[in-house]
Amino acid sequence: MSDVDLIVKDALVVDGSGDSPFHGDVAVDGAHIAAVGDLDGRAAREVIDVNGRLAVAPGFIDVHTHDDRLVLVDPEMTPKVSQGVTSVVVGNCGISLSPVNLDKPPPPPMNLLGGREDFAFPTFAAYAQALEAAPPATNVAALVGHSALRAEAMDSLDRAASADEVSQMGQRLDAALAAGAIGLSSGLDYPPANAAPTQEVIDLCRSVARAGGLYTTHMRDEGDHIVAALEETFQTGREAGVPVVISHKKCSGHRNWGRSRETLALIEEAQGTQELNLDCYPYAASSTVLLPKYLDKAEKVMVTWSETHPESAGRELADIARDWGCDQLEAAERLSPAGAIYFQMDEG
Repeated sequence: MSDVDLIVKDALVVDGSGDSPFHGDVAVDGAHIAAVGDLDGRAAREVIDVNGRLAVAPGFIDVHTHDDRLVLVDPEMTPKVSQGVTSVVVGNCGISLSPVNLDKPPPPPMNLLGGREDFAFPTFAAYAQALEAAPPATNVAALVGHSALRAEAMDSLDRAASADEVSQMGQRLDAALAAGAIGLSSGLDYPPANAAPTQEVIDLCRSVARAGGLYTTHMRDEGDHIVAALEETFQTGREAGVPVVISHKKCSGHRNWGRSRETLALIEEAQGTQELNLDCYPYAASSTVLLPKYLDKAEKVMVTWSETHPESAGRELADIARDWGCDQLEAAERLSPAGAIYFQMDEG
């Protein structure tokens, strides 16, 4: 039996199948897993014996990221590969770098991905070609953002799209799906998409269903009105005939802590009649742009970046407001455009 490059011996193997972990050996040859099991007698150029103390798993898939730009400007992807992540899904929450033509600065939260100059991919095919020309260290699966489509097609985002605008968005979405996009994402809680009626999203999701893609959604509300938002999400999936993933499922704000008992039961019931799932954070805080509407839900707000006061990055909003002699709402307005971490969830 020929040598392989590496054998990891006596590891807790988590193989990604959903089966229970088991103790065994893993052989790697070149870029491929050559064998898994009891490999006593198999020769290798390097052997690492972890004596049952460590786990071995395939690369992790980070299903909810905003790495659209990062995979291009920092292709080593150290923040992800250093944690074992080998695949990322980009274009979540309704925002994506493509397919977008912008004649003005991107509206929040699209500015999380960069400035107007970064939205340089008028077609999804152009974005895919850029990835192929300089492949990042992670695999990339990309969603098309509903807000990105709106920002290009509409002159004003505080209203429903017209029939012609929905048609234009649909054509752009169809082309992206044909070029390899895996589906559509929405960010209905954010200003660029908050005025979009349910039917607008359903119409676009029908294109996704025809292409065999999926729909992911940052729902219209994740706090006091979360049940209504869930019902809208279920309706979209049913009427469009599309698989749905609820993005970062949470119950925001102290008064909603514990409502996951209610919301998870509703999701489980809906799963009996439609293809539906969710992802969630492994922590009790969320990170996005600094918006006044989120302040009253959070126990604490930490500023991550600010264009007007960059020196404020890493500070708590309450401390900044105290130093400036104003309330947190005014401080947030003075810091914007800015980003923040909102400590608004409960581990339980």
